[in-house]
Amino acid sequence: MHVVVVGGSLAGLRTAEALRKQGHDDRITVVGAEPRLPYDRPPLSKQLLTGKVGADATALGGADDLGVEWLLGRTASGLDLDRRRVVLAGGEQIGFDALVLATGSRARRLPLLEGWTGVHLLRTLDDALALRQALDHGSPRVLVVGAGVVGLEVASSARTLGLEVTVVELAGAPLARVVGERLAPVVAEMHREHGVDLRLGVSVEAVEGSGRVEALRLGDGSRVAADVVVVGVGAEAVTDWLEGSGVDIADGVSCDSRLRVRAGGRPLPHLVAAGDLARWDLPGLGPTRLEHWTNAVESAAAAAATLLRGDEAPAYDPVAYVWSDQHDRKIQVVGLHRPGDESEVVEGSLGDRRFVAAFGRGGRLVAGVGFGRPAKVMALRRLIAEGAPYPPEL
Repeated sequence: MHVVVVGGSLAGLRTAEALRKQGHDDRITVVGAEPRLPYDRPPLSKQLLTGKVGADATALGGADDLGVEWLLGRTASGLDLDRRRVVLAGGEQIGFDALVLATGSRARRLPLLEGWTGVHLLRTLDDALALRQALDHGSPRVLVVGAGVVGLEVASSARTLGLEVTVVELAGAPLARVVGERLAPVVAEMHREHGVDLRLGVSVEAVEGSGRVEALRLGDGSRVAADVVVVGVGAEAVTDWLEGSGVDIADGVSCDSRLRVRAGGRPLPHLVAAGDLARWDLPGLGPTRLEHWTNAVESAAAAAATLLRGDEAPAYDPVAYVWSDQHDRKIQVVGLHRPGDESEVVEGSLGDRRFVAAFGRGGRLVAGVGFGRPAKVMALRRLIAEGAPYPPEL
């Protein structure tokens, strides 16, 4: 069985590894749009920006030991389900017996800022290297648009370098979707104490400059001078190459509980998705898409099992886990919380910014957030997997 993996990402690499570990010794081909082997993305907004590591340190080992054919610098442009062929830009076609979709997501753009010199996205290694060069040139004033994980990590890294940093966020709180409304003010306080000019509830209305950005005009009438602008307003699944293929596209690709991709509402046994691209039926919650490093790894193993074992493979039912290093704190989130869930601090205090908060729904523990408490947060993850009651005992 020839398995083709479209996406030279962490999820693509881990799927190829999982196929080998689970006994698939036939042909595997991995198609990657970037001209390099898969690398680790978390350091891009942190250690690489601050100069603690170089580009080589982001490489993921093991790619050369899998007996896999790597087609790098090649972009998929279409999919023919009937003939089982992936179409590459330029017209070349690759036949497959089974297919893994792992093209991930890309950084969202702001049309207002398109075409301006000095504006950066941060998704790829090349993005990170370009941004690091910009941050190393003199003492630039940095303006980050978006107070999500990537935007706040960039702000933290820039402050570590001693740079003047402003963060502009349309929402009224930073990182609220990740840590919850109650804990978002703790994030805001932390960044302000570390010298970040955090402006919430304001939009970007206009750009000033002559080709190169010099300042942004905000919705509240203020003006923020900037030499480097970083756009961190989230990511979108890379599905354009699948349009017209028959694959069901809905904020990613629609999958059943075993990550089998649907076409016309029907899951196909020879077609699975892994990583950011997959929007699958999470048992107990319904359609879910996660853009986390851990999900890329765990969904890859699950997708490989589905290809090789079919209905004998278990449903993909992980306890989500994501972390972010900002200033002097590691922020960790396990499980999935929703607005309206109960929550309480079960260890430490918000004032010290060293605590664990638990989230409950219907008397059951569903999520946890920790600041500077890694061991306790991982204990919560185990409790969630065990179906522990809320509030938990740590």
